[in-house]
Amino acid sequence: MLPMIHRDTWLPDVFDDFFNTNFMPRANATAPAINVIENEKDYRVELAAPGLKKEHFNINVDGDGNLHIKMERKDEEKSDKEHGHYLRREFNYTKYEQTLILPDDVEKEKISAKAADGVLTIVLPKIEKQKEQVHRQIEIGE
Repeated sequence: MLPMIHRDTWLPDVFDDFFNTNFMPRANATAPAINVIENEKDYRVELAAPGLKKEHFNINVDGDGNLHIKMERKDEEKSDKEHGHYLRREFNYTKYEQTLILPDDVEKEKISAKAADGVLTIVLPKIEKQKEQVHRQIEIGE
């Protein structure tokens, strides 16, 4: 009796060699969770990025004032002969891109970001509005 292999996919085996190659990388089906927090001074964007470091991110503001967040991590192929070799490996590449349209009240020159504890935090400071002092003469009526 031959052992039975249970496959958790709807594609036949013949497609594995075609789709699972370096020429056609597997698409990331999930996007990281994003939180957007607003307070009086700024907006904060928090992006879940467990295991990623600051060198995995590229953040910029384009000419239209949109914020582009890109993250990419490639694990180098390592072969560990002592413990065996991979028959299938799906978690060695992560790529994600997101574009956010910034509100008009964001001071784009002062945007900052940091990556710590598996969270990328982008601070979008609001433009400080100058309080107008109203100077006018008030006429006294009879």
